[in-house]
Amino acid sequence: MGFESGSISFRAFYLASQLPEDHLQRFSQHAAPPMDSVGRDPAQGWVTGRHLLDRNIVEETAYLGGYLRLSLMKAERKVPMPLLRAECMMEELAAIQASGEAFLPRPERTKIRKEITERLLPQMPPQLSGISMVCGKQDDFLFASAIGDKQVDALTLAFNSTVGIELVPITPETASLKRKQFSTRQLSPCSFSPNCKDDDAPDLVGFDFMTWLLFYCEERGGLIESGQGEFSVMLEGPLLFFMEGAGAHEVRINKGAPLLSGESNTALRSGKKLRRARLTIARGEEQWSADIDGADFAIRGLKLPKAPPMDAASAYQERIISTRTFVSTFLALYDIFIEERRDTNVWANVKRDMHKWVSNREGTG
Repeated sequence: MGFESGSISFRAFYLASQLPEDHLQRFSQHAAPPMDSVGRDPAQGWVTGRHLLDRNIVEETAYLGGYLRLSLMKAERKVPMPLLRAECMMEELAAIQASGEAFLPRPERTKIRKEITERLLPQMPPQLSGISMVCGKQDDFLFASAIGDKQVDALTLAFNSTVGIELVPITPETASLKRKQFSTRQLSPCSFSPNCKDDDAPDLVGFDFMTWLLFYCEERGGLIESGQGEFSVMLEGPLLFFMEGAGAHEVRINKGAPLLSGESNTALRSGKKLRRARLTIARGEEQWSADIDGADFAIRGLKLPKAPPMDAASAYQERIISTRTFVSTFLALYDIFIEERRDTNVWANVKRDMHKWVSNREGTG
């Protein structure tokens, strides 16, 4: 899914440097192959954001609203599983009848499956999938619909080999290094529950941040000035709490009012930390909302403020600017957390306040 309409699920990346002047020529040289050339092995290459068969990568097709809009397309021939099973069963039944045996040995069944796959594969049309990406010519960021680790690896490898620029996924660790020149590896484990020792708490800075953010919203009013105006911040369910050890490692709360539930209080008091929640930010009448994962800062289902009718290029430009507003505000919240977390004296007071918050937090039962 691209960034043109509807809700957006994506990862944000840092670019090690700006795009070279000849970047379009480089992407064109690594364009996806024609479909009739796709053989038994998967094929991969770049296409424009217009559709997965548009291999004509030039200024007019690759840019929309001032932003580079491309997809890393993968084409692969596959035999549908129901067809493969049916064909295999036909061959196996015929072989059993011819041999007079009650069943076929496993090696024989494996051989039949391989032969049928080899016979059917060239007849299958290529199945297409794509990873959408967008960035500006002078920007140091890139958004891409690569959520899973395999997609991220495929995108970063292809991007680097095409334009010679490293893509760095924005994670709790890389955001701290980039924005605050601070390595989160210097941090020691900490617990937000008076019932759990620091050394027994999950040692994941992204989970610390998400739990701190819940505290920030509930105890500090949830307001932030990010340079683009004042935003109000709120966390909502579904909630996912995490802690390794005895009992349930994860607790998911997604019915009714999760934040007011006794289950959320129990999770926090047992030492679990918030891993995933829905973050809503608002500026005046504008509102953004998305599910945030503290493990890798993946953003799922981002809903943007409703924009007035406009032409396609302007609408796309507005959506990317609005997406960046959400990401920038989210990272500004992370900046506040890192500034507190890295200062031993400040963090001692914050942790004390969070212990009180967890102990006194009220729920519905």
